[in-house]
Amino acid sequence: MEAEYVGAETEFVNMASSDQDSFNIEDVTGAAGSSHLKQEFMPFDSTEITFDSFAQEEDLDSIDTTGELVVESPLEDTEGASDASVLYSEPFGNQQTEEAEAQASESAPEALQEPAEPGATAPTPEPAAAQPAPQSEPPQHTTQSNTAEAEATGKKKKPKMLNKFDKTIKSELDAAEKMRKKGKSEEALRAFEGLVQKYPQSPKSRYGRAQTEDDLAEKMRSNEMLLKAVNSYREVAEIPDAPAPLVKAALKRRAERQTFLGRMRGALATLQLLVQTFPEDITLKNDLGVAHLLLGDNEAAKKVYEEVLSKAPGDGFAKVHYGFILKSENKIEESIPYLKEGLESEAAGTDDGRFYFHLGDALQRVGDQSAYDWYERGHKRGHFASVWQRSLYNVKGLRAQPWWTAKETGYTDLVKTLERNWMTIRDEALAVINGSAFTAEDENLRETGDWEQFTLWQQGRKAASSCSSVPKTCALMERYPEATGCKRGQIKFSVMQPGTHVWPHTGPTNCRLRMHLGLVIPPDGCRIRCTDQTRSWQEGKVIIFDDSFEHEVWQEADRSRLIFIVDVWHPDLSQSQRQTLSPI
Repeated sequence: MEAEYVGAETEFVNMASSDQDSFNIEDVTGAAGSSHLKQEFMPFDSTEITFDSFAQEEDLDSIDTTGELVVESPLEDTEGASDASVLYSEPFGNQQTEEAEAQASESAPEALQEPAEPGATAPTPEPAAAQPAPQSEPPQHTTQSNTAEAEATGKKKKPKMLNKFDKTIKSELDAAEKMRKKGKSEEALRAFEGLVQKYPQSPKSRYGRAQTEDDLAEKMRSNEMLLKAVNSYREVAEIPDAPAPLVKAALKRRAERQTFLGRMRGALATLQLLVQTFPEDITLKNDLGVAHLLLGDNEAAKKVYEEVLSKAPGDGFAKVHYGFILKSENKIEESIPYLKEGLESEAAGTDDGRFYFHLGDALQRVGDQSAYDWYERGHKRGHFASVWQRSLYNVKGLRAQPWWTAKETGYTDLVKTLERNWMTIRDEALAVINGSAFTAEDENLRETGDWEQFTLWQQGRKAASSCSSVPKTCALMERYPEATGCKRGQIKFSVMQPGTHVWPHTGPTNCRLRMHLGLVIPPDGCRIRCTDQTRSWQEGKVIIFDDSFEHEVWQEADRSRLIFIVDVWHPDLSQSQRQTLSPI
């Protein structure tokens, strides 16, 4: 059966910063986003990239056949709204920070839209690498430049897309293209196929065929047809005397469509060839840098952006991405000017909520209150719901308030069960607290101190081995699908030692609420701030907040603090939305 025509979602993990930081790709399984293959990075080879890097025929079987690809983070979230691991479900670039606005309607499943132009987007990981086929040295393309002439006349010349031969069949090419532009894709494809058979040396005929296959893939929502387009775009570049602008257009589109299919290695190889063929094109190098980032190779990306900035010191796209990498290395102060200048440049691909998010976070960590000015800018540009609520993966129309009562959530039975059984839950946690079950928070959310957690459910999936250690607690939770089935949350224990301070941060999504059940609470010194309201925990009592709002935690007591964290679906989400939203 034909696979659903969708693009691959991408998330980054393990970037040393707040909840929505990260790099290093992790993959998952699941419906509406449930099938993942672990991606291994294909290292950048400094040797010449040739057409041998391409598959002569992409493998149809390696296309995702489950529908939408979604990537998940490992079980590493932290109490404050952790999920620091989750950041990207879309590539870098000009994008809406709200994820799947269609989720606001009950029937519309979450889906990733086709990426925009390469300068504004980045490739996503591919399920399987293309198999290279032998070929001789790469063809020599027509590379004459019209730059000097254009500068002399003060006019921007239209790229030459026809070689000498194609000019002789221009009328036939125009007739086929006219059909394509009128939306008569099937007729246009037959026409271009005929031209390719009749004139195999014609690069424009192959390009027209590729574009028409691309159009049909959209129309039919067919991954198989899209793969044909990917191969046809490659063929354009293989014609020896194909005009340079046509080669560039074909390969750029090839990389985009490989990206859409989730074929990251193939997209990376295509971008490497583009950079080698057109070494002076800064936009292509910027795209290559993002491709490396998406494959988790920050070092390779960093080298690319350093090269770009050495040649074009004012390039805003390179600056903002270079700053992002520095922040991932925890070089907070060093990252700030690059992020700031990159955003101020307003260059294509820089108006992205993630960059506002990380600049603000960096400023907060150095005590600079101008962070909130940048959050305000991000809000005004539509990236954040408000200065306080800065989650990036949202569903519109959900009630937004920092603190909730049990009655407001509608989950009163769950709250009562937690409070009535708090000692049982506490005792099971204390029985394993000194073993290896609890692991350290490793997302760089702490300014100081020690903070560990023990996860029972993550992304709606039960950790059976963990539950075997606390069977009574897990048996209680099994009764509440609003918690155990919350694919955008966790259920876990959290223990925090004296002297711990958690930086102000926000969670990744507005689709959940977070419950904290106090288990072992010192009488003084433990508090949590959400927006401008600060509260404390009580043993045997539940507090509820929306962790998509900024929050901060202090543990200044003289002994450990232990709580039980239960994430639940936002009560305004319909059952259909809960089923179709992808995991975080």
